[in-house]
Amino acid sequence: MASVVEDLEKPKSKRIFVNQVDQYQCRNIAKYLSQCVVGASLEEAAEDDAESGKSSELEAPKEGCYEIVGTLKDNEKSKPDFVKEIIKYSNKDQLYEQLVECNIIVYDITEDPDQIDEAVWAISELHADLDKIDKPKMFILISTCMTWAKSKPLDPDDPEIPFTEDDYRRRKPHPNFKEHISAEKTVIKLGKTNKAKLVTYVVCTGLTYGEEENIFHYLFKSAWHNAPQLQCFGNGENVVPTIHIQDLAAVIQNIADSRPKVRYLLAKDDSQNSLSNIVKAVSKKLGSGKVKYISKEEALLSRDIEQADFDQLLVNLRMDAVYVKENMHISWVSETGLVDNIHNVIKEYKDSRNLQPLRAVVLGPPASGKTTVIQQLCQFYKLHHIKIKDVIDEGIEQLQVKAHRAEGEDDKEEENEEEEEEEENVMGAEEAQALLEQINESKEQNGGRIEDQFVIRLLRERLKSKPCQNQGFILDGYPKTSEQAKELFALEDEEEGDEDKTPFDNTIMPQFIICLEAPDDFLKQRIMNLPEAVVSGTHNTEKELMRRLSDYRSVNTEEETVLNYFDELEFTAEKIDVTKDNSAMMKDTVEKIKKIIGKPRNYGPTPEELEELRRQEEDERITKEKTEKEEKERQEAEEAAERKHRQEEWSQRLNEVKREEYELLEAQSIPLRNYLMQYVMPTLTQALIDCCKTRPDDPIDYVAEYLFQHNPQVD
Repeated sequence: MASVVEDLEKPKSKRIFVNQVDQYQCRNIAKYLSQCVVGASLEEAAEDDAESGKSSELEAPKEGCYEIVGTLKDNEKSKPDFVKEIIKYSNKDQLYEQLVECNIIVYDITEDPDQIDEAVWAISELHADLDKIDKPKMFILISTCMTWAKSKPLDPDDPEIPFTEDDYRRRKPHPNFKEHISAEKTVIKLGKTNKAKLVTYVVCTGLTYGEEENIFHYLFKSAWHNAPQLQCFGNGENVVPTIHIQDLAAVIQNIADSRPKVRYLLAKDDSQNSLSNIVKAVSKKLGSGKVKYISKEEALLSRDIEQADFDQLLVNLRMDAVYVKENMHISWVSETGLVDNIHNVIKEYKDSRNLQPLRAVVLGPPASGKTTVIQQLCQFYKLHHIKIKDVIDEGIEQLQVKAHRAEGEDDKEEENEEEEEEEENVMGAEEAQALLEQINESKEQNGGRIEDQFVIRLLRERLKSKPCQNQGFILDGYPKTSEQAKELFALEDEEEGDEDKTPFDNTIMPQFIICLEAPDDFLKQRIMNLPEAVVSGTHNTEKELMRRLSDYRSVNTEEETVLNYFDELEFTAEKIDVTKDNSAMMKDTVEKIKKIIGKPRNYGPTPEELEELRRQEEDERITKEKTEKEEKERQEAEEAAERKHRQEEWSQRLNEVKREEYELLEAQSIPLRNYLMQYVMPTLTQALIDCCKTRPDDPIDYVAEYLFQHNPQVD
């Protein structure tokens, strides 16, 4: 009896179909729903309910969660882990057989226009088979706010009054989205026939953001790649409806759980951000902080954006999702919008695409090959090579520019900035001037050298810059002492240290510490073997090398070294003996470090780099084939020459043997010849003469008889 009660209390899972689960929106919606317990959203909204409604991604789905079945846009892709079954079909009849087995059918038509016809076909087939359907079905169409793009304001005198679900009959679509509104109308219409067996919903969603990003990806990607300015289309004053992808998934969850009476719902967050606000927020938190406004004509020439995305980014709609806010239990991820939650959105973007910065430091004595190794690593991992001399030179140059910046000389883009930012620039100029004077004074007092405090300040600013924070960096031979390391990586705010419980700034602390090792004799020999033209005018002359080696060894003794600082913080340094590397450009050492660091954490090669890589591979293939062909021809020529040489030797030796045989026969034939000439030839000659005279019937017998009768030996 108890087991029966327990079975009744257990939540029953439902089979839910989601189309194209390999696309951005459907993938994230399906992933979210696969962790949601059926009916969880019906409970009161609270933190516990959020925990019970959606399981952690690291845990297995709870019992009673939605079972996801779906299709793929790219059938070559493998089944996602959160999907129970992928439907593969050769005709629509096979697809329909699977659809009728599902309790809920979700079709998203916002990303792939080709799905519009399939969604309309699916709802039409279900409607036609109402008499055959035993269990009630729910059909949810996810459409786009572009079906409202040309709607007239509710009040011409007050265009800022937002649209709500109640106004959906007044919506007018963008010219390029007429098929979407036709699909919406079909879904609403067919859901009115028999609500007990088939209930339909249309969810009009704002532009989605979050996770790996979709329509706003071009902004995040450009900012992460350190574009000088982010592009904003038009004047940027248009209000763009938006919603976080997980919040959209939560709306779908609520509809699936509660079957609301409203058939048309708006799904968007509570923000009314303009395109300019969004671009500025991304640029400020992830990029350079600068924005460039370009015309619509210029925007259409961009390869990074398609026409449909361009249309959506230029939409100007004020909307208010009243029903969602007042009637649904949603644990909002980004209720106040993208701009207010930009920090978390950027973190999601980096985590989803594994764009975490790689930070490393390569230490070692002078001439150990640090720069050679780092250059190759930075090229492979797309990191920033941080050399102290460059940091100082560029830092001083920037201070000089800031110090000499006069009021009113800012360019047009700076004139458009807010007044608060202008005040910050003025203060920055004053601080820059003061710091520059201190640095110059330090150089005068220290024979042209800058004190560590100023070097570290400039270096920290570089490491804290957006490029280094986005991609990462490799420090070249710095810090040199434990004191420099403590000051460089120390936390600026003590309270922050209390929260993180770390005695260092983990935003700039190297994750990998590499130390190249070699004895002084090896390093001296390496420099001595360099061409004079390479060494001349550099710090690698014999005298300069000896001084640098002496300085390095004096601050890196057996007991005291900069590595002690990292050891105390439990950062293990990887020591590599470069004396064992005889490869060109220290390739072996580079490969060892690659194994230590692991795979790159970036977008990978650009199309141009891939093309260059393919070209290099093709050139290498052609060169290899040419070399192999030349080697083969050379070997064949050598073999032919060898054969010819052997034949000549054989012919020569054969002739020699023949000559020797001839001479031997000649020598052996002399006695016989003499005998024949003395005894046989005269008698034979006479026999032939007599035979000619007599002309016997049998000449041979005659000659034989003659020779027998006149044999000289017998006589």
